[in-house]
Amino acid sequence: MFKYSQAVRVDNRIECSGQGGWNPETGEFYKEINQQIDQAFKNVDIALKHAGGKGWGQVYRVNSYHVPINNEAIEAMVRNFKIWVPDHEPIWTCVGVPRLGEDDMRVEIEVVAHDPKE
Repeated sequence: MFKYSQAVRVDNRIECSGQGGWNPETGEFYKEINQQIDQAFKNVDIALKHAGGKGWGQVYRVNSYHVPINNEAIEAMVRNFKIWVPDHEPIWTCVGVPRLGEDDMRVEIEVVAHDPKE
C-alpha cells in the first residue's frame, strides 16, 4: 500500500520505521492497548531481523508515540522492555500525540539498533 521500508541498514546501524500493533498477516490493528504494544514489539523484532539484524538485543534507542499516553501504556512498554531487552537498557523517548497514521493506531515504536559486521 505505502511505498517505504520497514527498516533500513546503513553500515552497522539499522533504523526501524514506526511499528504499530497490527497483525502482520491481516494488517488489522488489535483493539486493546496492551495487545497493540505487545504486537508492536513483535513487529519491531520482525523488521530488524528482515534488515539483517538479530532483533531487540541490538537496540540502543527507542522512540514511542502514544494515543493516549497514560499509565497503562507506559506499564505495557516497561513490561515489554523487560521481556525483549532484559540485558541492557536502551534510551527511550515516550511522547503522547493526538493521532497516529491510522485511526485505530494507539502506539508507534521506532528503534535504532547497532549490528556490528562480523
